[in-house]
Amino acid sequence: MSTRRRHIAHLHLHARLTEEQYGHIIELVSGITPHVQAVPPDAVQLDLTSALRYFDMSPYEAVHMVKMRLKALYDIDCSAGLAGNRMLAAMAADASAPEATTWVPAERAAQWLAPRPVAALPGIGRSTAATLGKYGLHTIGQLAELPPATLQRLLGSAQARLLAERARGHDPRPVVAAEPAEHLSVDQVLDRDCLDPAEQHRAVLGLADRLGQRLRGQGQAAGRLTLTVRYADRTSTTRTRTLPESTGHSPALAGTALALLAGLGLQRARVRAFTVRADDLRPAAAAHRQLSLDPGADRARAVEAAADKARRRFGPGAVRPGTLAGAGPQVTGR
Repeated sequence: MSTRRRHIAHLHLHARLTEEQYGHIIELVSGITPHVQAVPPDAVQLDLTSALRYFDMSPYEAVHMVKMRLKALYDIDCSAGLAGNRMLAAMAADASAPEATTWVPAERAAQWLAPRPVAALPGIGRSTAATLGKYGLHTIGQLAELPPATLQRLLGSAQARLLAERARGHDPRPVVAAEPAEHLSVDQVLDRDCLDPAEQHRAVLGLADRLGQRLRGQGQAAGRLTLTVRYADRTSTTRTRTLPESTGHSPALAGTALALLAGLGLQRARVRAFTVRADDLRPAAAAHRQLSLDPGADRARAVEAAADKARRRFGPGAVRPGTLAGAGPQVTGR
């Protein structure tokens, strides 16, 4: 069994994020380490262990790099905790002042935990804290020094074993990615009723591009696409189409989304919002791709991969399709 010391960071994001914005944050930090666990709606955990050699940084420097990128690209401040496991990193982040980082080295974990109140330990709620308080157990250090048999009589064997381990700073849980979502969706609300087919085309094209970015960022491919159009009178129309093959390739998604739009015949409709949703998701690595003799198809995917890399480094607005350049309707989206 490997005894390599782990370095886990827990970041509290001081911002109210939409689902899409939070997804962009996960994509950004995934460019630093592949071991990222989402803690929605405003936190994220990273296992930096394998990234430290690559970047030739100390754990503290790596956390500082993540915080700088979040500030530079998204204007998001965050407090952070850095420790040898997930529990300690989360507790250290909770104890950090805004924009500060608290580092709890493994050799100082017991010393750092000892004076903290028992209620700060994950798994101890008000009722358990009150029970421990009746017996003079007010700090984590007191809990760690208590004989296991005594703690079992107070709390029962299962909870006692768990809390005894946590009071000593132990947490074996790895940082793991969350289960993939059943579907992904993006929407766009226009700031005025839209009757212009060109602007409607442009809006749906932009949504398909954003959806493709999210799918590729999560390593997913969609098998079905749904377009919902909401009108000024609050009615809506929904159309669904199965894709020729599961994909996260933006041009393929755009082709299907625009075909759905064209089929609605909205020449005189007063459109207020669009939603494009991807269903029947599966891992991109498991999706079958039809071989093509067209070298342009491979070039397009290579350009797309390079654009995704640039967005992860410089922000989601760093690269845009040429068809979306220039002025357009003001929108809000998620």
